[in-house]
Amino acid sequence: MIKFWQLLTSFVLAFLLLFPVSAQAASSSGVTGSTLLQNLKGKDFSGQSLVGEEYTSTNLENANFSNADMRGVVFNGTLLHDVDLHGIDFQEGIAYLSDFRGANLSDAVLTNAMMLRSLFDNVNVTNADFTNAVLDRTEIKKLCATASGVNGKTGVSTRESLGCKDK
Repeated sequence: MIKFWQLLTSFVLAFLLLFPVSAQAASSSGVTGSTLLQNLKGKDFSGQSLVGEEYTSTNLENANFSNADMRGVVFNGTLLHDVDLHGIDFQEGIAYLSDFRGANLSDAVLTNAMMLRSLFDNVNVTNADFTNAVLDRTEIKKLCATASGVNGKTGVSTRESLGCKDK
């Protein structure tokens, strides 16, 4: 009886190796609105509700998102040079392989955001809240160099939310 089960198991494994079953997953862009490969340079999104939007390989240089509701927004490979993100709510947001050079993140709420492999050179983070946000260690060091203030909505210190070591 044991030989039967060993033989059956071997047959099933061999079958799966020879004829693998492809995994089918729903794309997030199929569920939410997605902006792919567009040039939205300088566009004004200020004060808008953009909850769950997705920007993939999009040029958003100099765009204005100030005070926008951006909870759950996804930036994937997005160019965000000199973007105004003042006062945004980016809770639970994702920014992967995105370039925030020169962006204004002052007064932003970025709690629980995943912001890996993104660049934050010369970014204004005055009064921003990064509580439980995940960023690359080198980028946190850059942000800590100029981090200051307390977020007006959450009451959390920017330096504390980034885990900055006191100077």
